[in-house]
Amino acid sequence: MPTPAKPGPSKALLWAVLALAVLAGVWAWRHFGLGELLTLEQLKASRDGLAQGVAERPLTTAAVFFAIYVAAAALSIPGALILTLAAGAMFGLGWGLLIVSFASSLGALLAFLVARYLLRDTVQARFGKQLAPINEGVAKDGTFYLLTLRLVPVFPFFLINLLMGLTPISALRFYVVSQLGMLAGTAVYVNAGTQLAAIGSARDIVSPGLLGSFVLLGLFPLLAKAGVGWLQRRKVYARWQKPASYDRNLVVIGAGAGGLVSAYIAAAVKAKVTLIEGHKMGGDCLNYGCVPSKALIRSAKLAKQLKKAASLGVADAQGRVDFGAVMQRVHRVIKDIEPHDSVERYTGLGVEVLQGHARITSPWTVEVTLEGGRKQVLSTRSIVIATGASPFVPPIPGLKDVGCLTSDTVWGLTECPKRLVVLGGGPIGSELAQSFARLGSQVTQVEMAPRVMVREDPEVSELVAASLREDGVVLLTSHQAVRVERVDGEKRLVAKHGEREVVIPFDELLCAVGRSPRVAGFGLEELGIPLTPKKTIATDAYLQTLYPNIYAVGDVAGPYQFTHTAAHQAWYAAVNALFGRFKRFKADYSVIPWATFTDPEVARVGLSETEAREQGVAFEVTRYGIDDLDRAIADGTAHGFVKVLTVPGKDRILGVTIVGEHAGDLLAEYVLAMKHGLGLNKILGTIHTYPTLAEANKYAAGEWKRAHAPQKLLQWVAKFHAWERS
Repeated sequence: MPTPAKPGPSKALLWAVLALAVLAGVWAWRHFGLGELLTLEQLKASRDGLAQGVAERPLTTAAVFFAIYVAAAALSIPGALILTLAAGAMFGLGWGLLIVSFASSLGALLAFLVARYLLRDTVQARFGKQLAPINEGVAKDGTFYLLTLRLVPVFPFFLINLLMGLTPISALRFYVVSQLGMLAGTAVYVNAGTQLAAIGSARDIVSPGLLGSFVLLGLFPLLAKAGVGWLQRRKVYARWQKPASYDRNLVVIGAGAGGLVSAYIAAAVKAKVTLIEGHKMGGDCLNYGCVPSKALIRSAKLAKQLKKAASLGVADAQGRVDFGAVMQRVHRVIKDIEPHDSVERYTGLGVEVLQGHARITSPWTVEVTLEGGRKQVLSTRSIVIATGASPFVPPIPGLKDVGCLTSDTVWGLTECPKRLVVLGGGPIGSELAQSFARLGSQVTQVEMAPRVMVREDPEVSELVAASLREDGVVLLTSHQAVRVERVDGEKRLVAKHGEREVVIPFDELLCAVGRSPRVAGFGLEELGIPLTPKKTIATDAYLQTLYPNIYAVGDVAGPYQFTHTAAHQAWYAAVNALFGRFKRFKADYSVIPWATFTDPEVARVGLSETEAREQGVAFEVTRYGIDDLDRAIADGTAHGFVKVLTVPGKDRILGVTIVGEHAGDLLAEYVLAMKHGLGLNKILGTIHTYPTLAEANKYAAGEWKRAHAPQKLLQWVAKFHAWERS
């Protein structure tokens, strides 16, 4: 189990120095009675002596006072108020304000640096995921937040110093903002010190009215931020003529998962919504992705099972594959599911569905080119872009001339390719390579990385690779495709492995190296909506683009390319678009599951072991082998594992990886647990039907419980039982 790195010598030395300083401060506080000295009464009694010291040795007294104030601020010693009053009494308003302003800011900076150097790495390593939203907020708007806290003196300044040290805000920015933010409060207290004789208690310095003024002053940065945002929006919209009224509340572009859910929600809350689709309802998932691929995988799995039928006692099983019939079934499955996403269904739900090409012509207008070339202009209060993604075809020399299949076009095959090359070792490439191998193709899978499924832990990749090879796939990892050529009528892929070139003849080449967001051709360029480095539409936490009334969801927005995340984002986009003036919601990506439907299936939620190490997150690993599970043994699927990452010493789940039969289904219990803060003890205490694959989750929780059993207590219990037997 990984553990946080031990402090280096310099950090350990600083801890020791800090501990000695604190101990010395505590000793001095008690030995010299500093607590009694730093009182209003004692300050008033000592005023004349302090003033005389300033008169006799002004520079020395100022330097000593400055050092004392810095130390008090850095060590968070109580009495800052009295010291500030003393500055006014000793040096007057001008010099007193100058001394205290810089001394307090410097002391705050020292406390900030101590917290950053000694505590930040440990805190971020342990709670990095929970602190991620705070870190992002501080990185983006830390100046506004810190200035607000500094302007309101009711917030404990020492606590602000320590907490800010744990965030990404730079030391320079922290110092400058602190210097400015504390100036107003410092001036009030220093000025009060010049009138020391008239002060009877702290209430004479800071009245409720003055505190209220500080609160209003503290709100100024946030109001300023809102004002800046308002000005920025005005600037963004400045060149566009806003309609006096709108035909619709929402226009949704794209009828894939993200677009369908956005339109559904809008119609459900009685908004007037138009859904525009330029090709097929249901988008990529229904027509080219999830649905056809799972139908193909089912047929391929049955073909494999028939080959192994003898091991289950079924003799003479016939397993001849009719590839044409397989593809007919794939298209039949699409047809059977089509009504769920059809024009008729959504029209019945109250959605206006237009089939044509959409182009955003202003932040509030969308031009639709319908069949036959007729154009219709729609005005709308908000727009949701859900245009999805398309297969990426890399610019390999010769590929365009020879031609290739993609995850969109492979479903047009009517004959099984005798020799198939699959480019790509990710989820899509691995699923299709295994399926075609099981259906009779001689498959060669080419992957540039050292292993397939590189987003998963190495042991997961090894299991998937072993299964691919068992099914006859020739797996070539660390091979880079350099060109495609046709020699004497034969198609060939030339790949480079180290310094050696490998020639791979093929009948069909399937390119499965990723998908590119569809961002061209519907007006983004004209509106100036920016893209991210990954070529997705840039959105904020609320899924808003450069124009706050235009949203983007799904593959075109990222950061994930899953059907379920597109639907998840659609809820936030639709609700924010329709009700954002009253309440907005940030898209929540804290618990995102995914699965790859190879055999064995791979399903994951949260951190993998590799990611936890890379991010410096402390964790424990609990592992349960599915080869031990009764139902898996009975089904002949006793392979794979459940791996759970938890917080050291606790049952809180950080991540789960499941490899095995129906892993995607088994994962749901952990997704629910993580979403609602349930630990492994809750899973262990839940009754699971016997015999089912779901028991694997309970047994994994049992492994964790056994590893954390209270051994000393059990020893005493054993002695108790022995005593009872005597």
